[in-house]
Amino acid sequence: MPNSQITFHRWMRCLIITFILVITYVIITDTYIPLTSESRVQGYVVQIAPQISGTITQVAVKNNQTVTKGQLLFRIDDQKYLLAVNQAQVALEQAHQQEQALYAQASVAQANIATSQANYNNAHNDFNRINQLAKKKLVSASMHDNAYAKNQMTQANLDAAKQKAVVIETQLGAKRGQSTVVLAAENTLAQAKLNLSYTQVIAPSDGVITNLQVDIGTMANANQPILAFLPIDSMWITADFREKSTAKFNTHSAAYVAYDALPGQVFPLTLKSRDFGVAAAQQIANGHLATMETSNRWVQNAQRVRVNFASQQPLPPQLFVGSRATLVVYPQQPIWQLLAKIEIHLASVLHFIY
Repeated sequence: MPNSQITFHRWMRCLIITFILVITYVIITDTYIPLTSESRVQGYVVQIAPQISGTITQVAVKNNQTVTKGQLLFRIDDQKYLLAVNQAQVALEQAHQQEQALYAQASVAQANIATSQANYNNAHNDFNRINQLAKKKLVSASMHDNAYAKNQMTQANLDAAKQKAVVIETQLGAKRGQSTVVLAAENTLAQAKLNLSYTQVIAPSDGVITNLQVDIGTMANANQPILAFLPIDSMWITADFREKSTAKFNTHSAAYVAYDALPGQVFPLTLKSRDFGVAAAQQIANGHLATMETSNRWVQNAQRVRVNFASQQPLPPQLFVGSRATLVVYPQQPIWQLLAKIEIHLASVLHFIY
């Protein structure tokens, strides 16, 4: 056999053996130390929305500015809300005057009860005496009927006076300032003051304002997001793995990450959780029958599942929500940790190129 054929066969054997070794290594490492480039920095995005409507008269921040909790972000025209507060204060004063009038009416009602009670007592006594005389045929039937009518009338007047007093006392409440008219006016004033406070929109926590697209004159609508706010220290890392790669993940698993923005650098991570679902499997109760997925592929695309990771140290300032990364997970055993470190360092060096 010519030397060229021997050399060719030798190289083919080497290539086949190398291919088998590489495939074996990939299969093993994908099970024990899976690596993915589908990884991103995630963060909570708070949509700042005013609770009232109005024209923005002041914008107190700039785009990508760091703010502290309670710091003014923007101000809405407060003229009509100031007028509403003044109107509510006037209404409260009127309510106190009405309450004072109710107390006066309550005093009158008590006096009416006393008068009605005296009239009833007198009429009732007269009726009892005339009734006794009527039984002995000593008075006329007409006099008896008049006494009875007067007794019934005075009793009705007494009941009416008592009911009127109850109505007034119910409106007054337990003590001064607790009448229904005053409580309603105080509630209206409190709501007016609350709306006035909403004209100043403040930062809910320490964070960063980004994608600022408002200026003086912008119309702010109630409950409509107008600013994007990113809380500080709310970022974490997510990675999408093939579902078979996550079979051996547990609370003792650890990870290394290499960010695209920081080539050549590797950072440790800890595994926090794995999502329990993907959007493709989410069902909506719409009254329709199930839709079957059809595919002519012999081998289906692998389903990916999202896994969340946390950093024990603050994330580098060069990162932002959406930064890409490459991530490898490994069990905390020396051999797997060494292989994972080699893979992630190689990936971090390749980030210099792509």
